[in-house]
This record gives sequence, structure tokens and C-alpha cells, in this order.
Amino acid sequence: MTAIDDRMTGIFENLEVPEGVKAELIRGEIVMMAGPDMVHNLIVLAIQHQVPYGRWRALTTQDLTIPGEASEPQPDLVVFERGAVEEHGRLLPSPVVTLVVEVVSRTSVDRDYRTKREMYAEGMIPAYLIVDPIKEVCVLLTELSQASGSGVPGYMSERTSKFGEAVPLDLLGISLDTTEFQRYA
Repeated sequence: MTAIDDRMTGIFENLEVPEGVKAELIRGEIVMMAGPDMVHNLIVLAIQHQVPYGRWRALTTQDLTIPGEASEPQPDLVVFERGAVEEHGRLLPSPVVTLVVEVVSRTSVDRDYRTKREMYAEGMIPAYLIVDPIKEVCVLLTELSQASGSGVPGYMSERTSKFGEAVPLDLLGISLDTTEFQRYA
């Protein structure tokens, strides 16, 4: 990271965010968004309730730290194995995360499909699930590649399922039921 990145991280850590607003540090930029739609929240809740509690932690509003990135994203849902880290502090290191979930909003399409896809792969997160209530699909990205010719890791497998179809989350040992997922009004 550069001095500018360190300065932005300092500003971000001391930022007072108004109630009902979400803020993330994405590649050195502070991104602020209005609170999510109820459809968004109900999708996150439905996924969270399907993650086996005995083995996994499934947290919302958990900030991540990605090695080598001037970023502290806050995925809609973060899943990691119990006992993988000491469970305190604001930042969860991305290498201990098994799955991140982002529910697309009208203002986050490019960020969720492109920027965060790259960031989460660089953070070595084995699975990234994009839930898109605009297109009514779930996109599961898995099978991290080692740095390719570009020197950047990426996801080699991409599986798209329509709302209502099960999404196999093999790393968690479950098949995600999406029948309750709704489209934005």
C-alpha cells in the first residue's frame, strides 16, 4: 500500500457514518450507500439461516481486510469456520473466509460483478456468491486460480442459477434453497 492508501484507511477508520448509511473502503475510495431494500435484507437473512450454525459463523456487517489491498469491504454476508480466528475486532482477514455473499442493488452492479470479484479472488476467498434480484439469478464463483499471466488470481468456475433453483454450496456442505428470493419491485 502507498502513503495515500494509508491516509485513506485512517480517514475511513475515523469516518462517522450517518445512521442508515453503509460505508466501505474499496481500492482506496470511500463508497457510501443508502440502507438496503427489504428484498435485499430478506435474501441475506434466508441465506444466513441456511448456513449450518454448528460449524460456521455467518455474519452481516463484518468488515474484511484483504492483504495488499487498500480496501475494507463489508460484504452482505461473510461465512467462516468456527475457531478460524479470534472472534473479536472490527476486521476479519480474508484468508480465513470461506464464502462472501453480495446482493446486487441498482447502484452496485459493476462493483459487485467486477471490482469485488477481483478483490475477493485476490483475498483468496474460495467462494463468492452474487445474488442478483434485478436479473433473478445467483452467480456462484469458485475454484480460485493461482496468479495467471496477469499475475492476478481469479475464479475459474462460474455457475449461474435462476431464483427457485438450488445453489450447491459444496464448501459449506449445503444446497442453498432460493425459492424465497424475490425480485426488486
